Amino acid sequence: MNIHIKGGRLFDPTNKLDAKQDLFIADDKIVGIKKKPGGFDSDVEIDAKDKIVIPGLIDLCARLREPGFEYKATFETECYAANSSGITSICCPPDTKPVIDTTAVVDLIQQRASETKRTNVFPLGALTLGLQGEQLAEMNTLKQAGCIGVSNALAPIENTEVLRRAFEYARSCDLTVFFYAEDTSLRNNGVAHEGQLSTRLGLPPIPETAETVALSRALLLVEQTNVKTHFCRLSTARGVKLIQEAQAKDLPVTADVAICNLHLTEMDIADYNSDCHLQPPLRSERDRQGLINGINDGVITAVCSDHQPHDVDAKSAPFSLTEPGASTIEHLLPLLLHLVDRKEIKLEKAIPLLTSQPANILGIDKGRIEIDKDADICIVDLDKSTNVEQDNLHSAGKNSPFKGWELPGQVSHTILNGEVVFTRE
Repeated sequence: MNIHIKGGRLFDPTNKLDAKQDLFIADDKIVGIKKKPGGFDSDVEIDAKDKIVIPGLIDLCARLREPGFEYKATFETECYAANSSGITSICCPPDTKPVIDTTAVVDLIQQRASETKRTNVFPLGALTLGLQGEQLAEMNTLKQAGCIGVSNALAPIENTEVLRRAFEYARSCDLTVFFYAEDTSLRNNGVAHEGQLSTRLGLPPIPETAETVALSRALLLVEQTNVKTHFCRLSTARGVKLIQEAQAKDLPVTADVAICNLHLTEMDIADYNSDCHLQPPLRSERDRQGLINGINDGVITAVCSDHQPHDVDAKSAPFSLTEPGASTIEHLLPLLLHLVDRKEIKLEKAIPLLTSQPANILGIDKGRIEIDKDADICIVDLDKSTNVEQDNLHSAGKNSPFKGWELPGQVSHTILNGEVVFTRE
């Protein structure tokens, strides 16, 4: 399909592109910027006047709930919800059911992604068999099957010797380890950030050290093994400092943050709102500001949705008994634009957090507007707003902590591999 996007503001800070120009797409590639290629005839014309045209977004962490949790959501519902926020590529953790520790599960995920035809789906393989933290998974086999990295998801590897060997094996396979830093002993079944509020609410606390102790242990092993490591969903200002110190030593480490931790704090659970029961937990305003500073300083180079759609029952119990996680994928871009509106992050810093920089972390050739690159494109109307209401959520999970919010920006079109997969009615 040949697509002509007319009169939009092409915006790709990575390529220093910011100009009102036409964009031409043929088959699944970008074939022209500004100048129409010879012999080009458009099948579809999209008027992007007064809109911004950016690369398709890349979400570093989203649960699509297949296989194993189809009662919560499916590829079809969640990939469509992703498209409504301009997302064209999703990285999914290995904590499916069964776990992504065999080639059969990788094949199943790739088949479902191919059938859905809404997003590129990049699976992470398991670091340990069954995510049990005991025996190493066959990482090289998983890589050959199509896994883009390895992770133990939210499950701990308590034995430090096993973690070291896992890092060494991943290094030998040239695989990036996606590591969620949490010491489960210090977490101790906590559900809220340790502080005056958790004490007042009577909620089991999670101290800052649950993150920083696990982070410190992992960083020491990274220093020993030199494995490429991406630290997922930082939640503390001190954690950002530890990553910054590691990067100053030229350790091969990167980090991201979940969108909820950039907007919400422990104060948002004051009324026991179970939609704000998250893992990692919402922390203090000082921590939130530390995460923003980490982005502006270039320590944190990606923002993810950490999308976890839940069924109604999962969020209906008392706060401590509910399942952690929020449905956030379809508002990832408007939420980031909200931070731009509040002047906490500049637009030229924000867009790469969802495009070129996650692509670099994953090692994929996406997230840029360039000739001959894959035609994954998002068109956004910055003059319109997005209202977050339970009735208009595309995701099967209605557990959004942002209900009632009015957010800037509205995605009008999403293009995946040269095909229009979402058009705003």
